Amino acid sequence: MKQRKLFCEISPLTYKISTCKCIAVRKLQDIFSKENFAKSRCDELLPVVVYKHNSLIRRKLGNVDLQLQENKAINLAISAPKVDKIVIGPGEVFSFWQLVGSPDEKNGYKTGLTIKSGKPNKDIGGGMCQFTNLIHWMILHSPLDIVEHHHHDGVDLFPDFGRVVPFGTGTSILYNYKDYRFKNNTNQHFQLVVYTTDEYLCGELRTTKALEHSYHIKAEDEYFSRENGIVYRNGKVYRSVVDKASGNIIDKKLIKINHAQVMYDTDNLEIVDK
Repeated sequence: MKQRKLFCEISPLTYKISTCKCIAVRKLQDIFSKENFAKSRCDELLPVVVYKHNSLIRRKLGNVDLQLQENKAINLAISAPKVDKIVIGPGEVFSFWQLVGSPDEKNGYKTGLTIKSGKPNKDIGGGMCQFTNLIHWMILHSPLDIVEHHHHDGVDLFPDFGRVVPFGTGTSILYNYKDYRFKNNTNQHFQLVVYTTDEYLCGELRTTKALEHSYHIKAEDEYFSRENGIVYRNGKVYRSVVDKASGNIIDKKLIKINHAQVMYDTDNLEIVDK
């Protein structure tokens, strides 16, 4: 029996109607929310660096049009200053889209790479998930609590190219109803510093005083499997909390189980048949 299409899948018009509805609903939810969203900036940097990371802007992604990479660089350069030096005080929530706003053409954004229905696509403002990927990676190395995070789940779209961040720790965002948010449930202030260079999107997470713990993210049990003729990428991602004074691991949690269908050429992979 043929599965009935969702309203948003009927046509481009119904998709646009559904999108507008979702955007309006999220705006109303935020208006009536009791959350205190971070909005203050401080040009003076907080003294302690919690974690820093640089993300290569132009990466080899299969046969993706290189112009989409150039456009992504433009999109990141536009959006980075809107987040740079934002301070997240105790009890405040960081919302990516509340700070960045709509990534549309009138705001200077270009057509970049997006993921739609588990496949590469393109749209205005594409490539912005690299920004939330960077933020998410830094927040994982802190005591801040992630309260909204969406995955590009179920698919491994591109072969690894200089990977330094474990597979499965990325983000999926869509203005404004798929957001990236975290909350500061500590008693000290934190600050995000983000900027672009010709090659990198650069980030730092800073705070007011040294933390008692450090945080480590590690992938374990990684392998490729063939199941019913389909190749999958498997693995588990753990987050460990280490007491700085003793060096002891005081907590270790499984934060992601990967079982993603590989969408690229698998000839050079070592695959376990199941």
